[in-house]
Amino acid sequence: MRKLHKHYINGTWVGVPGAAFKDVINPANEKKSGEMVLGTVAEVDMAVAAARKAFETFAFTTKEERLDILAAIIEEYKKRIGDIADAITEEMGAPVQLARGAHAPVGVGHMSTALEVLKNFSFYQDRGLTRVLKEPIGVVGMITPWNWPINQITCKVAPAIATGCTMVLKPSEVAPYSCQVFTEIMHAAGVPAGVYNVVYGEGIPVGEALAKHPDVDMMSVTGSTRMGAAVQANAAPTIKRVTQELGGKSANILLDDADFEKAVTRETLAAMRNTGQTCTLLSRMLVPANRMDDAIAIAKKAVAKVVTGNPLDEATTMGPIANERQYQTVQRLLQVGVDEGATLVAGGPGKPEGIKEGYFVKPTVFGNVTPDMTIAREEIFGPALSIIGYETEEEAIRIANDSPYGLSGAVQSADPERARRVAARLRTGMVYINGAAGDISSPFGGYKQSGNGREWGEHAFHDFLEVKSVLGYNAAE
Repeated sequence: MRKLHKHYINGTWVGVPGAAFKDVINPANEKKSGEMVLGTVAEVDMAVAAARKAFETFAFTTKEERLDILAAIIEEYKKRIGDIADAITEEMGAPVQLARGAHAPVGVGHMSTALEVLKNFSFYQDRGLTRVLKEPIGVVGMITPWNWPINQITCKVAPAIATGCTMVLKPSEVAPYSCQVFTEIMHAAGVPAGVYNVVYGEGIPVGEALAKHPDVDMMSVTGSTRMGAAVQANAAPTIKRVTQELGGKSANILLDDADFEKAVTRETLAAMRNTGQTCTLLSRMLVPANRMDDAIAIAKKAVAKVVTGNPLDEATTMGPIANERQYQTVQRLLQVGVDEGATLVAGGPGKPEGIKEGYFVKPTVFGNVTPDMTIAREEIFGPALSIIGYETEEEAIRIANDSPYGLSGAVQSADPERARRVAARLRTGMVYINGAAGDISSPFGGYKQSGNGREWGEHAFHDFLEVKSVLGYNAAE
């Protein structure tokens, strides 16, 4: 039983007499696995005050000092990477292979990327007599989600440390265990007191208090579009910067010259990864209408390879949905897909055969989906793929862009130039061509209601910096 009874404020673990606690549920068996303290506005005020005080000195640390801090965090993280993976499996149900192979290692990746960027990053630029300075924005409030918990924590913390910002983090109340381990790592690495603070709790009051706080200079949030809008509204009176990585309903265009056997198989299996709980999920597969039957047959064969079950089993490739609320949402939308007339190729509502406990869902594929169906428009955030037909390349592009979201997209084609041409017309922050691998040094973020700002790599640094023009800086004495 894990007990997260203390916040981390100003370099120490802080307990609160009389505090309330929230049960943390293991999604694989629906049983209590631990409990987490519920923070209040008072703890937010304490953490922000500590971060504000620490900023007075941390903002003026040298690049070399911050490089040393990042290196120390990486060293400590590597010692605890197994603990991080175990925590993620327990808190959100990621299969052990996925937790060890992707979830936990990505934290080292973001920290190492920030360290390498910082080595060559210039915090000023000279323009004649003027020097343009890039200075840390100040205290950053961070709200992170449950679906890729350590990924979203480290891709915010790393650039904040690198640029000289201090922070107050509110991790997901659904998946707080990996944050606890990461906080122990930060403490062991000797991160200066007050630079990194954690207040556990729910969106209201903790997240709301952070967004409203006059001494918080920036909010960096990842979550649903609804949550992002609420943070932005709460931040508006203090005119703080708000960067958001929000929802998506990404389209994957298979052009008529694509290798369908290879592309449909690969992309169907990718849609089931992390139980479909990925904001960049390519949940809309667009295929030529005359190839619909081919795509359905290949997808049906591919999805049969998915092994759903106990996330502690090495053979499992798909675990449960991370929490009951999301489980109910997924079940509802799968039923809507059936009710609205989509062809149920595989899966559908209900639990997989033989599974009676845990928030498990069936890996699902719908065929003959039309662009106006609910499952083609709403983010399901579960293992559900919708195959949509199109008549022309122009129509495929139009369907892909006909969404309030614009986070990710993909193009499959045997002709690289054709794929590049279509990619250029997609209104999304990222486009993958022919199953290209991810790149954590590239900017990550979206258009439209998928958010604003960019995370990962060098681009992440800029969101944490203010720009100051010092005129006459370079004038001769």
